[in-house]
Amino acid sequence: MWLGLFSEKSKLNLNLLYLYLLYLSFHFASSVICTFRGTVTHGLALEIGETVQILEKCEGHQLMSSLFKNDEWDFFHFFSQGIFPTCYVHLKKAIVTNRGQYETVMPLEDPIVTEVTCTLQEWALLWKQLYVKHKVDLFYKLRHVMNELLDLRRQMLSGHLTQDQIKDVKRHITVRLDWGNEHLGLDLVPRKEFEMVDADQISVSDLYKMVSNISTEQININYIRRGHGGEPCRIPIPHHLLVSLKSFTYNTIGEDTDIFFSLYDLREGKQISEKFMVRLNKNGGPKNPEKVDRLCALFTDLSNKDMKRDLYIVSQVIRTGRMLLNDSKKGPPHVQYRRPYGCAVLAMSDVLQTISELKEEKDFVLKVYTCNNENEWYQIHENIIRKSSTKYTAPSTNYGLIISLQLLRGEMEQLRRENPMIFNRGVAMTRKLGFPDVIMPGDIRNDLYLTLERGDFERGGKSVQKNIEVTVYVLYADGETLKDCFSLGSGEPNISEHRSFVLYHNNSPRWSEVVKLPIPIDRFRGSHLRFEFRHCSTKDKGEKKLFGFSFTPLMRDDGTTLSDESHELYVYKCDENTTFSNHALYLGLPCCKDDFNSCTNIPSSLIFQRSTKETLWISTQLSSTKLTQNVDLLALLKWKAHPDRVTDILGRLRHVNGEEIVKFLQDILDTLFSILDDNTDKYGPLVFQSLVFIINLLRDSKYYHFRPVMDTYIQKHFAGALAYKELIRCLKWYMDRSAEVVRQDHIQEAMRALEYLFKFIVQSRILYSRATCGMEEEQFRVSIQELFLSIRFVLSLDSRSSETLIFTQAALLNSFPAIFDELLQMFTAQEVAEFVRGTLGSMPSTVHIGQSMDVVKLQSIARTVDSRLFSFPDSRRTLLPVVLHHIHLHLRQQKELLICSGILSSIFSIIKSSSMDTSVQEEVEMMVESLLDVLLQTLLAIMSRSQSQEAVRGQRCPQCTAEITGEYVSCLLSLLRQMSDIHFQNLLDNFQSKEELKEFLLKIFCVFRNLMKLSIFPRDWNVMRLLTSNIIVTTAQYLSPALYKNFTEADFDFKVWNSYFSLAVLYINQPSLQLETITPAKRKKVLDKYGDMRVMMAYELFSMWQNLGENKVHFIPGMIGPFLGVTLVPQTEVRNIMIPIFHDMMDWEQRKNGNFKQVEAELIDKLDSLVSEGKGDENYRELFSLLLLEKIEQETWRETGTSFVTSVTRLMERLLDYRDCMKGDETENKKIGCTVNLLNFYKSEINKEEMYIRYIHKLCDMHLQAENYTEAAFTLLLYWELLHWEERPLRDFLHYPAQSQWHRKEGLCRKVIHYFNKGKCWEYGIPLCRELAFQYETLYDYQSLSWIRKMEAAYYDNIMEQQRLEPEFFRVGFYGRKFPFFLRVNLCRDASSREHQRSTDGPGSRPNQELQRQRE
Repeated sequence: MWLGLFSEKSKLNLNLLYLYLLYLSFHFASSVICTFRGTVTHGLALEIGETVQILEKCEGHQLMSSLFKNDEWDFFHFFSQGIFPTCYVHLKKAIVTNRGQYETVMPLEDPIVTEVTCTLQEWALLWKQLYVKHKVDLFYKLRHVMNELLDLRRQMLSGHLTQDQIKDVKRHITVRLDWGNEHLGLDLVPRKEFEMVDADQISVSDLYKMVSNISTEQININYIRRGHGGEPCRIPIPHHLLVSLKSFTYNTIGEDTDIFFSLYDLREGKQISEKFMVRLNKNGGPKNPEKVDRLCALFTDLSNKDMKRDLYIVSQVIRTGRMLLNDSKKGPPHVQYRRPYGCAVLAMSDVLQTISELKEEKDFVLKVYTCNNENEWYQIHENIIRKSSTKYTAPSTNYGLIISLQLLRGEMEQLRRENPMIFNRGVAMTRKLGFPDVIMPGDIRNDLYLTLERGDFERGGKSVQKNIEVTVYVLYADGETLKDCFSLGSGEPNISEHRSFVLYHNNSPRWSEVVKLPIPIDRFRGSHLRFEFRHCSTKDKGEKKLFGFSFTPLMRDDGTTLSDESHELYVYKCDENTTFSNHALYLGLPCCKDDFNSCTNIPSSLIFQRSTKETLWISTQLSSTKLTQNVDLLALLKWKAHPDRVTDILGRLRHVNGEEIVKFLQDILDTLFSILDDNTDKYGPLVFQSLVFIINLLRDSKYYHFRPVMDTYIQKHFAGALAYKELIRCLKWYMDRSAEVVRQDHIQEAMRALEYLFKFIVQSRILYSRATCGMEEEQFRVSIQELFLSIRFVLSLDSRSSETLIFTQAALLNSFPAIFDELLQMFTAQEVAEFVRGTLGSMPSTVHIGQSMDVVKLQSIARTVDSRLFSFPDSRRTLLPVVLHHIHLHLRQQKELLICSGILSSIFSIIKSSSMDTSVQEEVEMMVESLLDVLLQTLLAIMSRSQSQEAVRGQRCPQCTAEITGEYVSCLLSLLRQMSDIHFQNLLDNFQSKEELKEFLLKIFCVFRNLMKLSIFPRDWNVMRLLTSNIIVTTAQYLSPALYKNFTEADFDFKVWNSYFSLAVLYINQPSLQLETITPAKRKKVLDKYGDMRVMMAYELFSMWQNLGENKVHFIPGMIGPFLGVTLVPQTEVRNIMIPIFHDMMDWEQRKNGNFKQVEAELIDKLDSLVSEGKGDENYRELFSLLLLEKIEQETWRETGTSFVTSVTRLMERLLDYRDCMKGDETENKKIGCTVNLLNFYKSEINKEEMYIRYIHKLCDMHLQAENYTEAAFTLLLYWELLHWEERPLRDFLHYPAQSQWHRKEGLCRKVIHYFNKGKCWEYGIPLCRELAFQYETLYDYQSLSWIRKMEAAYYDNIMEQQRLEPEFFRVGFYGRKFPFFLRVNLCRDASSREHQRSTDGPGSRPNQELQRQRE
């Protein structure tokens, strides 16, 4: 089977049309998976990784297709076509856009897969370069990351991943892509939900935030969301620990065992979870055969705080059998005792990291340690953790529990959906010993956790201590034993009585055994616990003899439950014959010391006598949503029993512990609103105060996560249909009194509770309206309007003299934006917007309030902008003017700049997302009128401070940071990008005078120039740099007509035109726009998206230059250097556009002065410096000559013009040769020859003395570097000869200070004499000594004269005494046009006078001989 299209251009005939039509109908592309050489007729050569578009498929002989001849998805070109076998490619679906000659084919695959493909292709080239540059460490790291990306890409393409797995793979991919881009110095890639963001689809402000968040790991301080008011509240996501018992390997017990797992907090020294219980038979298998492979539990509702505790998994092993494991004589075999055996622990800190990263179960082995002394059993787990090895015995190697752990995260319903296999195994749900972080309405729980702590018992006349077993019962008021009220642990069914384990021969046993009592709520009142104590004999009969009991009621007489604390219970004596059929016989007795004090009349003759030396200690913990241990809370919940005490009960609500309130939140709220319904006039204010107290309690960080509970209650359980009237009345009363009272704590609390008060008001009104079919709607609207009048009244008060009032206003402003969503349920968006506009408008301007209120006010405005209300076009149009007014005032005064920028960013983000709406154009117009000018002023001020800050090191101003600058730059760019031609036209038409227009243009041009000069965005923020450049050139295109229409001819203004030209030059020379320096793939992306923006600006610049007319002379010679720099940009089209401007300059100077000397001088000066910086090439030289000679040919001054262009061209040729020679590995002789050639050109052909002197010094430095001191001296003599012995002042030049000619010539003379001395050419130094001596003698400077005469005498001595080698000279000729231009001369003289050295490289290897080299 073959694929293909046509093979040669010459064969394009009717088949071409036919195949092209076929091609238009196909939507398939394919990737080459194997190299094909294309040796068959019309064969198309393929390389692995190339992309092919299929045009036709033939079963018999051949198929036709088209090939993209590069390594990525690209434009399709018709010149690469042919046939090939189908097995060499892998088909993909694709979409074709921009059909035609330059269409684009994109694969129908996940964008991140495409990104990985393109990125790996780009990295591949750079990866090889790392090896070449010996960056071996990064080379191997990058190879590892590239392999990981290939594997992750393969997983994405497999199509076998779940949504969560895909999300996880994408996260791993983006982390690796960003890492590689950073280490290779590539651009940052802004992302949203793992995918690349299209800069056209979001605002510049949003793009800036994305890029800045990637590039820095700074904490994102969100100024506009301080505090909790108005924030969406999220329920904390709980953690759940899955524990599965795989096996218990032991070989010495041989009895049934119970294994208990629990979570233990070492730092607090307490168990934090219920127990998970596993019952095994003597063979080690589950006692219940149905539980094979199902011995697992889920420890639920672990909070983030719990995960940070010092947690351990504690496993206790209790055997059931003989009293002593290895002594068959101790008790008959039919009597079973629960006896402690061993304990194992596992530190969560050791395994948490492992199980957090894995998505599956991980196995762990726990060693089971036995206790050396049963008296220490209660703390064996602590001894093991603390490694008190003397108190336990380590097991042999084959002992241990094998468990698996898995950490799950999320709500239980979500986990059930995502992990059905876990829950189908019958996993035991094991809860915390207490409540989770959040108790939702409808969550009903009533669990009493009983801990048998310890006991003290008498020996009772026995020679040894007792073996005590405690049996616990729950009995109801009628004496009935409650069934199934004990749970030893999850995973096993409840039982009706609990028997403790037995500690051998111990009269003071310490059990610390926790059991759960899930007692029904309706059976709690009247029930009591009875503890029976038995001695377990180990004699033949193995009797368990009853010798005492204790008891305690579960609920007190006042209705409160047993308190969460340790209780010391009395022990009453009894014997085996005692029956408890009449429980009233002992319930009248005191059960503990507190109970004894409250019993006034205890009969002296009792059946049960208390044992004064025996005591039982227990502790209880109640986890109930219906029962409380607080008297005040119980009184509130049962207020109907004492209607005369309601006022006092409501007042005491503030004294109830917050944990109790959130536990019974729904019941308390129901109670409050039932009291309100009972007597609104009497209890209304008190209920309002209680409601405010509860709402503010939930603002506390400790209880903040209970806010969803309140939300759920309001939506699903709240039933106070009449409550809204009283709530509105009370709220308005509080606000109206804010101007009168001195202490305003209660008013401030009401203001802070505003959000939930409005939730109750709105929901109450909805319920009332639903019940009455909308009655009293108008009255409700009027009451809300009056309430808003009160809000405006509070905000309009002058708070400068009252700190208390400031706090009230601040509390109101913080809560105010949170009520918008509630109002939108009852009013239209436009109506709510009117309410809000009037409220925001009532706030005083920034001039009249303090800085603290400034911040609060702006935070309130920021939350208003972020609210859902602002997203509606109608309401946004209403609110935008007042928001912009406040922003404008702050920017004018340079106050709270960071908060203002955040508000503006939010506005631009909303406007960009709503850009399809017709109303957006009007909003943009408003923003232009209000903000554009003040944004420019703000940016100029910030940039000015930033520059001055750089000048004074160590000073740091918070508002001069790069963060603020970047924020405001992005805001300005967002606004400019939203502006259409209509907006620009209206902007320009609104200026009252040309002076205002000029000031605006100067500001915006200055800001644009600073954006490019100050490098606001780092180098790797290329996406921001390119977008900025695109917005600048677009803005320049809109503004340039206003420039030439208003500031040409008679109204010409040099300053504004010069500002424009400077901007254009800076723009074209931007490093980010030099596409020649970037990779082909990146270059193509830029050209596809923006085109070559340098060309766009060059056309604009040329057009504006042509509009200048005779005013062009004002920019001669000032703009010659900048324009020359633009023409040296390696872009042919830019050069074609800009080079003719030099002809224009020559022409206008010729008209004005009769010559173009200024153009000539400036062009030559700037050309030298620019070429030496690495700009320009041979193509530029040819194009420069061609274009200018063609233009000059038409002029009357063509002879002088041609001569000038020819000279510049020849100069350029020499400069390019000089630069190449200096950068290359040429010999020193060639570099010197090149410099001499250029030096002579400046002197003889174009007579540029300054440039001539510069190259004299460059040549001198080269000789000094080569230690050719004589040549260096002769070189400096060339400059010395240009100077005269006169006092004419000279400016500072090169390394010379400003001085007179005499002093400069003297200094040069001394330096030349010094070099002759070092080169041992004293004969040449002596005439200079005489010259200098004559000058000193003329000036009567005898000290200097003495010095120079001594030097002259020394030189004579050296000539006579020192040995020297005579210099050798060689004549060398270079023939052939392939030699560099500066060597193509008939004769070159090379002299060398270094001592002990003869020239050995190239010319000079043989004396007195001409060496000729010829090249074909």
